[in-house]
Amino acid sequence: MALADFLASLDTLAQQARDAFASAGAAEALEAVRIEFLGAKSGHLRLVQKGLGKVDKSDKPAAGKRFNEVKTLIESAFNDAQQRLAGGGPSETLPFDVTLPGQAVRVGHLHPITQTIREMKDIMGRLGFTAVEGPEIEDDYHNFEALNIPLSHPARDPLDNFYLKCAERAAGDSATHPLLLRSQTSTVQIRVMEKTPPPVRIISLGRVYRPDTADATHYPMFHQIEGLLIDRGVTMADLKSVLRLFCQSYFGGDDQVHVRFRPSFFPFTEPSVEVDMNWQGGWMEMGGAGMVDPNVLRAVGYDPEEVTGFAFGLGVERICMRQHNITDIRALYQNDVRFLSQF
Repeated sequence: MALADFLASLDTLAQQARDAFASAGAAEALEAVRIEFLGAKSGHLRLVQKGLGKVDKSDKPAAGKRFNEVKTLIESAFNDAQQRLAGGGPSETLPFDVTLPGQAVRVGHLHPITQTIREMKDIMGRLGFTAVEGPEIEDDYHNFEALNIPLSHPARDPLDNFYLKCAERAAGDSATHPLLLRSQTSTVQIRVMEKTPPPVRIISLGRVYRPDTADATHYPMFHQIEGLLIDRGVTMADLKSVLRLFCQSYFGGDDQVHVRFRPSFFPFTEPSVEVDMNWQGGWMEMGGAGMVDPNVLRAVGYDPEEVTGFAFGLGVERICMRQHNITDIRALYQNDVRFLSQF
């Protein structure tokens, strides 16, 4: 798509939205217009956003900048209409009546990371995965040992983890296991498998902690989505199908999103792969995946001769940044209202 055509469609959309919000005469009508233009699933703005993938790579910065400007204009028109209907602005037809009941005015919205997590849960739920949670303060057995990470593995290094000197232990945890802020959400998989016989089909989303130096692509606290499927006859083909369906549901149709695997190594999966996604003309590393190692299955009491399974872990921030063309992860945590108001 030519840049001029894309910008023209944005300008047309902005004018249509302003006119529609200005003509809304009641709260019900305003909500219908909001869904029409700003709906998360099929709103006009969401549909136009998918057109970014068809713009030439060299024109994407200009297209993305104008898209964010139009999004801000439409949201501002919605806020103005809300204030008008709530009595916050001048009215040519009705006098201001101080005896009318008050109406809440939208003064904020969900953080982009929260929006991303909710949409991920919704998509994976439709694929049959149940969302579960686990503790952020974890013992090293669930964080390392049960995941087939030996004592000599560099991932256990104190310089690469937030170990805790003093903390209240969860009921049933052995006092011999040191505590730390979990470095991965794979710990939730272990806790679920310890208590649940196969088949298991879960996802876990939450914060993880690693002492990384903050830069444009790293932060000492971030979020992961972890998926696990254990059953009879599960293969790598099932893993790729689930990840492809997830990416296509989140970012667009078959012609816009592609997934590839690169051979890798993780102690808790064998074979292991790195997962890359191609969207809007470039490959992006999303996370790691693979078939659950038999040693992990044995650690939770499963028989690897009877069941197999796959696991994957993806970075929530990376997906959020790619969706909204954010270039610095630190912007998500600086609480700058000027930045957050775009979402």
